[in-house]
Amino acid sequence: MAFPESRVNRRMSVAATVLATTALAVTSMGVAADGHQTSLGSNESDESPKAAVHAIVDYCEELAGIEVAVTDNDHNTFQNQISAYLQGTPDDVFKWFAGNRLRFFASQGLITPINDVWEEIEPNMTDGLKAASMGADGNMYFVPVYNYPWVVMYRKSVFDENGYTEPTTLEEFQALGDQMIEDGLVPLALGDQDGWPAMGTFDIINMRQNGYDFHIGLMEGRESWNDERVKAVFEIWRDDLLPYTQEGAPGRTWQDAAQAMLVDKTAGMYFLGTFAAEQAAVEDIPDIGFFPFPLLGTEFDAEMGIDAPIDGFALGPNPENEEAAKAFLKCVGTPEAQVVYVTSPGIGSVAVSPLADTSNYSDLQKANAEVLSSAGSIAQFLDRDARADFAGPSGMQGFLIDFLSSPEQDLDGFLNGIQAYYDSLPPEA
Repeated sequence: MAFPESRVNRRMSVAATVLATTALAVTSMGVAADGHQTSLGSNESDESPKAAVHAIVDYCEELAGIEVAVTDNDHNTFQNQISAYLQGTPDDVFKWFAGNRLRFFASQGLITPINDVWEEIEPNMTDGLKAASMGADGNMYFVPVYNYPWVVMYRKSVFDENGYTEPTTLEEFQALGDQMIEDGLVPLALGDQDGWPAMGTFDIINMRQNGYDFHIGLMEGRESWNDERVKAVFEIWRDDLLPYTQEGAPGRTWQDAAQAMLVDKTAGMYFLGTFAAEQAAVEDIPDIGFFPFPLLGTEFDAEMGIDAPIDGFALGPNPENEEAAKAFLKCVGTPEAQVVYVTSPGIGSVAVSPLADTSNYSDLQKANAEVLSSAGSIAQFLDRDARADFAGPSGMQGFLIDFLSSPEQDLDGFLNGIQAYYDSLPPEA
């Protein structure tokens, strides 16, 4: 198959040792290099992750002897319209999430099982990755590629210039926040225009305050949203964190909040997934440091629970070229392909495969891997651990925006409203 010159030039960056295995790998993937075509719906529109998607596509096109037509979509729009997308005329493959956000659509028959793909890629994965990629029916539906922890990020140079040190407890965090305010900084950036960024803050306070098991029980509907333990989470958020948080979060995008910390340096810290580093100039990424969310002094501190969502690819309900689509999925399930993605410029995530070569990881990525390995409990994220129709714009996205817009409201009434909404939803398929 002939490739355009620009594509060939991009591919020349692939390691020679990997290219040497091309013929064998193509044979094992079962697709000859004769122009088999498939399509990919990507949920990445920001510059760095969009480039990373195209980098892994370029790599897998050459390795598997296929052509992949990529449609780049706005991330939040794609996420909110995923149900309509999958019920319409979706691409053969789409970029998506592990956990309940996968199982929900798999149970509706909107994702095609890929057990045969997993027969080949399973040696590259862990038991935990397999469980996160499995549907409720025991079939495999997802190929995990990378993940990232939610942590408190900061600019090392700002900390060094002001003599700040990383806090480990809530009290130390508040003392640091007081000092930042005195120094003219907003301690903690936040942008929640899209509804989901604040979910991470809820998750981490809930895990620190009430423990991982309660948190997952709440996500799965086994615990109640009007429980006093949930009220305590919002009280901590309102009383102990919001006084240090950037005002006007419901009207600000997460990218603008990231810019306040990473570029403008008007905010001292930012709690988000380390993908936020993609908003920084590549040359500034070495200046980004981070630490786990502070401990609250509860019995659950020892869990060191975190959110660390897993992203990857799934097969749509009616792929036009299933053979080529599965060849692509087998490729992205290799540690080499995953490294191509995460070593694309500006990416802060890390490959999920324990076999991935980390020698070219940035300091930020090495720190990511260390935090992930030290976490005792790992959640996916509220909008992935909970059912999709509850987590979406009419559910928790809207409720959290309402809380941030009016944090002094009656919390009992607020939480009763959340529980009533959950109870109104139809049984899951």
